[in-house]
Amino acid sequence: MKKLKNEKELVKKAITAGMKYGEERGVVEFEPTDSASEKIEYIYRLLVHDKVIQPIPEDQVSQVTMKHKLAIWASKLKK
Repeated sequence: MKKLKNEKELVKKAITAGMKYGEERGVVEFEPTDSASEKIEYIYRLLVHDKVIQPIPEDQVSQVTMKHKLAIWASKLKK
């Protein structure tokens, strides 16, 4: 897994876009007390469930791999 050049910024963009996506679908309401890792996992699982992104093999799922997958997704979003 090769790290993306601006992965941190892309992860932030993915969290913002993912929260908006989930709330617009009406399936989640994020609270200010939710941690970034909780948001990342929920957004990742929601996008996999909706078949927006390909799932990572379950034995390889971790915060690092979920962040990377979301960063790749965010890099493909329109500005």
